[in-house]
Amino acid sequence: MNTAGSLPGVMGLGFTKLSKGLAAVLVAGFVVAKALPFTVDYLALVPGKTIPFTWNLVTAGYFEHTFIGLIVSIVGLLYFGRLLEPVWGSKEFLKFIAFTNFFTTICTFVISIFLYYVTGHESLLYTPTAGFHGVLAGFLVAVKQIFPDYEINARQVIKLRAKWLPSFLVLISLLAGIFLDNPIVYVPFIVFGTYGSWIYLRFFQRRSEANFKGDASDEFAFATFFPEIVSPVVKPIAVVCGKLCCGKRAQNLDGQDPAYVMGGKPLPGSDPAEATRRRERGARALEERLSAASKTDEGVGGKSTGSSQIPLEPLGAEDSV
Repeated sequence: MNTAGSLPGVMGLGFTKLSKGLAAVLVAGFVVAKALPFTVDYLALVPGKTIPFTWNLVTAGYFEHTFIGLIVSIVGLLYFGRLLEPVWGSKEFLKFIAFTNFFTTICTFVISIFLYYVTGHESLLYTPTAGFHGVLAGFLVAVKQIFPDYEINARQVIKLRAKWLPSFLVLISLLAGIFLDNPIVYVPFIVFGTYGSWIYLRFFQRRSEANFKGDASDEFAFATFFPEIVSPVVKPIAVVCGKLCCGKRAQNLDGQDPAYVMGGKPLPGSDPAEATRRRERGARALEERLSAASKTDEGVGGKSTGSSQIPLEPLGAEDSV
């Protein structure tokens, strides 16, 4: 069933405590970087110094040392916190951020070392890399999972289904990396943040409505990040990468996911229809919270304006991306 519509605005909901706390961490890191510039080499990811400074694999994802990066990260964190935390709960929201950040920094460290041995460029080892943009890319993957058929309409110029947002961001970052200096600073975080968040949501996220993990639906398979024409090429690569990252949990056979099979029987929630129903329940739950918050605002401060809604419009069948 096509559930195309407008991605719900969330301005009626207040900022969550967890999002505000994480935003405060980002601000604190920025202040420290400006007051004590030498701390950048200790808190950002500097592959050539990660040993013995291994803590930068953790701190780099929560450390913004540029003003533009700080603003983008805070705005994105507060917005997506409103959108996703009511659906997942605070604990799962925090686990998602922690997993995505750590996966991103580990993979960026590995690829930096690999590229150094291939190219011999020492800048790959000693360029500080940090920021929350890996998680921001991961938030778009979560939007793809929960609201795949909603459309973003930018002033009637760009119409894009939410399910293509992660792919669009990765494509833009890769193209920008061709023309801009030091792509190692941002491209790996976006690419690995996207992939790491998908791994977590696909295989590890615990569902509150049942005692199982992950989302085995075909609509959330890794191949759905790519145009259908290249799916036959992407699927085998996705299987290999999944096995490397997740072992048996990511085994794949004939397009199915035995990762979700135990004793020859599907685990609860592995049925694609059930996974689709879970996403629909999550969307309804968020919309109910938004409706309740809107009524509360009207009761306290009068009728709320429509300026808080994102200017998104329903897609017709002929406009589908």
